[in-house]
Order: sequence, then structure tokens, then C-alpha cells
Amino acid sequence: MANSPDSSRLAWLTAEVARHQRLYHEQDDPEISDAAYDVLVRELEALEEQLGLTADQRRSQVVGHQGRREFAPVTHAHPMLSLNNAFGEEELEAFDQRLEGLLGVSGLRYAADPKFDGLAISLVYQAGELRQAATRGDGLTGEDVTHNIRTIGDIPSRLQGQDWPDLLEVRGEVYMAKSDFQALNEEQASRSERLFANPRNAAAGSLRQLDATVTARRRLRFFAYGCGAVWSGAPQDHSELLVLLSAWGFPVESRRIAQADLQAVKGFLQGLLADRSSLDYEIDGAVIRLESQLLCQRAGFVAKAPRFALAYKFPAEQASTELLEIEVQVGRTGSLTPVARLAPVRVGGVTVTNATLHNEDEIRRKDLYIGDTVWVRRAGDVIPEVLGPILSLRPQHARPFVMPSRCPACGGPVERLEGEAVRRCLSGLSCRAQQREALLHFVGRRAMDIEGLGEKRIDQLMMAGLVQKVSDLYRLKASDLLGLERAGEKSVQNLLDQIEQSRQTSLSRLIYALGIRHVGEQTARDLALHFKSLEALLVADEQTLQQAPEVGPVVAASIADFMQDPAVREELSRLAQEVQISRLDDRPLPTDAGLAETSGLASGPLAGQSVVLTGTLHSMTRDQATDRIMRLGGKVVGSVSAKTQLVIAGEQAGSKLQKAQALGLRVLDEAGFLEFLQSIDSQEIKP
Repeated sequence: MANSPDSSRLAWLTAEVARHQRLYHEQDDPEISDAAYDVLVRELEALEEQLGLTADQRRSQVVGHQGRREFAPVTHAHPMLSLNNAFGEEELEAFDQRLEGLLGVSGLRYAADPKFDGLAISLVYQAGELRQAATRGDGLTGEDVTHNIRTIGDIPSRLQGQDWPDLLEVRGEVYMAKSDFQALNEEQASRSERLFANPRNAAAGSLRQLDATVTARRRLRFFAYGCGAVWSGAPQDHSELLVLLSAWGFPVESRRIAQADLQAVKGFLQGLLADRSSLDYEIDGAVIRLESQLLCQRAGFVAKAPRFALAYKFPAEQASTELLEIEVQVGRTGSLTPVARLAPVRVGGVTVTNATLHNEDEIRRKDLYIGDTVWVRRAGDVIPEVLGPILSLRPQHARPFVMPSRCPACGGPVERLEGEAVRRCLSGLSCRAQQREALLHFVGRRAMDIEGLGEKRIDQLMMAGLVQKVSDLYRLKASDLLGLERAGEKSVQNLLDQIEQSRQTSLSRLIYALGIRHVGEQTARDLALHFKSLEALLVADEQTLQQAPEVGPVVAASIADFMQDPAVREELSRLAQEVQISRLDDRPLPTDAGLAETSGLASGPLAGQSVVLTGTLHSMTRDQATDRIMRLGGKVVGSVSAKTQLVIAGEQAGSKLQKAQALGLRVLDEAGFLEFLQSIDSQEIKP
């Protein structure tokens, strides 16, 4: 059997299943869907059965799981809600004032403890025995991880003490200590295996192992912080509940305060922030909640968060490192973006090696030289950002950055238009970099949704000369793909099935997938509903385009320029032969993108208003901000015009902000936007 086709297939399947498990469970970076992964595992198990392998010989038993065990969905009896955030003492004081006004009580008392950076877990005990453990999931439905939770020594299989209720749901955080994380990465390095990025990722990958023995080796820990529901006879104060949980055998963090007024809470936060780096676990702030369970019940909930609790987020952590080089990347619309290449540095629990520098003006504003030692932070604990140089450490060999006068990808001409902060390559889709980005945008989940075509696969197809234009995707055959690395029969068929499925689409999805500059999802929907066919859009001039909702001169010019490009028209002609438009629009917007339905919002505080988001927001993602605006009745559009009612301007808000100011439009910076949202929230919770 050693040289048979079956043995070769067995070896490949074993390695492929192991590789995808590492991508999914350890790196949080899957290349294929769960369904495609299941196909691989089933084929492996069937081949082992066909070859008559014994249990000891079956590699399916040792490539990451003992047999095939699914993570069954678990519906939480009581939703595991997220918390609203606060980023400063003013917001904390506003939270206190809102509660006092809502409850008619002054001098409220709070409990506060660290906000652990781990995984929220629900533990259900019946008659004192652990029956089920589930992840938070989306707050309503999580995954059953009971078999892995039982390997964590901090979590009792049976409650200690006495007087516990017959049914008890304990909530807490599974985490990996910093010391254990360091030891784990040293072990990974000794085996020449990929290192984990941070303790949370390591904990997440460990908890979702299909083989519980792997979880057991990863040294996970647990802190209890509350219960899913208060039972009859439960303590009346939150801090007393934690004492009771400790008596029943649960670890409870001792670094906390009870029965504290607002001033004491502020002192606790200052002390916790000062000690943050010395703790053996990662935290990103503190949780502050009312002590009284009765007052919590009276306060209730707003949207998807409780009114009685708040997550106080600490400032992003900062670190210094060397700016090794500044490289220029070419985007889908030809924009040239300088990117800082940094000496690896851990910031906010993640190793950072690069960060966007936005544009050449930003580099000059920050006085950055290649070779500088620079301050780096993760804005909002998410986005790496270079704050500026440490001038006292600037070496003699440091040199200024010069923006290239030709496209670094294709050598074509570049231009910086008046009023814009970036230079753009003028080569269009003849530029290989723009081809690549256009392909990645076209196949994205919110565009044509072709699963299995990530960056690596697109690069592979382009290198092989199989794909240059998006229409080429629809001409791929199995014989083209089978010769590629990591392209087995099943994975190839799955990809072809996904491409075939995308042939039936909506006009709005197709317009968005084309990647027209200034045309986001909402504008694509407006265009689809207004013009009703791609043919009508193709022949529309700028004046006709401006008759569509929220399409101003800038957007109209961008669409017209795109549609009049001979190469684009030729490509659209090819696409028309491959894709069938079965409907105009897709509604509601995908919930996994963080966007809300737009129906039924005519009476919201932003009802009927067009809102433009520009620049970088640190307190929330762009999708989260869009979600809030749409929930309040507003409509997020891509460009500023006289029809725009509101502009939300984050950091590095360039030409859109300038145009809004020139038009005298209402503009809110991030702090003003948050204050506006808080004022709306406070109105909602008034009795």
C-alpha cells in the first residue's frame, strides 16, 4: 500500500485536516468553511475504513480530535449580553447620573472588578453537578464546550459547600495567564510550530479543540463574575453573590471593590490601570455595576445591553519600536498607501509588525523618518497606529520618506487630485495590484460571496495565469485547479460549486462587487432600485446618475468615469454572459456585518437624514457606527453633498471633512458622536 494512490491520498488528507485544524483553532484564520472541512474529515475516515486500518493506525483519531465531535449549539436561557463602553471619567459620571435619574436614588453603590480579556462562559449546574458549559456565541446561542471545560481545574465538577439552588447558571471568563502563555509559546517554538499571537487567542484556540486532551495541556484558568439569573433566596448584593460563588468552589478575583460610591470607583480604576502590566492576566478595563440586585432589575436593559452595568475601557497600551522601512501598497481604486514596517513589538497583547500611515501628509505631520524609534499604540485595542517619533533617539542615518512618482506595482503614472490626501495609480485594471484587490473585493462575503477565494488562493490563481479579471473566475475548470498546490478534488469541487452559486445574484450585490470608487453597499442598493438594470446604469450620464437618491456630483462622476472605461465595458459584457441578475436588492443588510435592518425607523432621531462617516473611529468599528446610525433612522452614504445632513469625522478625515466644512454642514467628531449617542440612550431609559 505504501506507493498506492490510496496511501498517497491518505497522507495528503491527514496533513490537510491537521493544517485546517491549526488554522481554525489555533490561528483563528480558516481558509475553508466548516462544511468543506467536514467533507475532508469524512473522506479521511472513509478511506481509513476502506483500507482496514486499526484504531491505533487511524490518523483521524489523532489529528486534533478523538473521533469526530461536533460543537452543538446551545441556546442560553438568559441572553449573555454585551456591555456599553465608557472611555473616561466624564462618561462614567454620566452613567451614574443617568441611573440616579432613572431610579430616583442618589448616592448609588457599585461593585467593580477587572474586565478580563478572555472568553465568556456559561456553566449550568443541576443538583450541584456540572451539566453543561457553553460559549457566549452571539449572546443568544453559543457552543457546547462541556467536554473541554471539564479539563480546567479551576471549574468544579460538583459544587462545594451547601445551600446552592437546584438549578444554577454561573458566568465567568476562561483565560490563559500571561506566564502560561509565555510557557506555551516557548513549547511551540521548541517544536518549530507557529506561535500564538496573544493569551486570548491561545485560550480561544485551546477551548475549541476537538481533542479535550489538547485543552488539558494548555493550562486554562477561570474567574467567576456572576450568575445568569437570580434565584429565590439569592444574596441581594452582587458582591455577596461573589462571596457565595467562592464558597461553592469558584475562583473569584480578589482585586475588586464592593459597596463603593463613584469616587471610590474612580480610585479603584486608577489603581487597576497602574497595576495593569504587573497582573498575570490580560485586562482591557473594568466592569462597573450596581450592587443592589433589586435596583438592577428596576434599571433593566436598553437595546442589547444592561442599563445597570458598564465596561470602563482603559487607554490603548503603547510601546516603542524601530521604524524599519516605509513601503507603499496599492489599493483597489489605485490609492497609494504608505505602510510602516516595524521591528516586532507587543502592544495591547498582540505582536505588531506594521501599521498604516494613511498618506504622505500624515507622515510629514508626524515628522517620521525611516530609522526612527517611534511610539506605537493599538487604537481602541484594535488598530495599530504610529503616534510619532522619539526625537531624542533619532539616529544619524535616519532618512525622510519620499512618495514614489510611479506606481510601485506596475510602474504606471500616479496623480494626486486637488482636494485629495492620497496619490493614485492611473493604470486602472491594467495594474496588477489593482487587479488583485478588485478580485478580492469582488469575491467578498458582502459582494459576490464566493467562499474559498482568500488572498492566498487569489495570488495562486494569478501567479498561474488562470485569473486576471473577475470574469475569469467563471471560466475556471476542475482541470485548471487540480494542478495547484493544496487543491484536492473535494476542495476544487467545493470552490467551483461556490462560484456556480454566485452566478445567481442581485443587481445591488453586483454593483457593489464591481468596486466603483465612492460606491458602498447603500449606494449600490440605491442605484439598483433606481435604475433597475445594469444596462440602464451603463448608459446613464452624470446628470442622470444624480437623479438617484444620495448620488451627488462626486459619486456621479466616479460612476460615469468607471462605466465609460473601455476595459470596464468589455469586462461587464463578459460578466453579463456569466451572471444572472435574479433580483434588484438584498434586504436586510447582513447581520454578521454588524448592520441593522432599515425598516420601521421613520420616527428615529436621525429619520430621513443622510450621514457620512469619514476618518478612523477608535471607540467602534465602521460597521458598528453604521449600525447605530441606521438604528436611529439615518442612512449612511459614501460621499458629502448638499443633501448630507450630518458628517461623523474621526481621525485623518480628509477631503470629505473639508467639503462638509465648506458647505457648512453639521459635523461631529468622535467625542461629539459618542455624546450624541449617550444623550439618545439617556432619553430611552427615562421612566
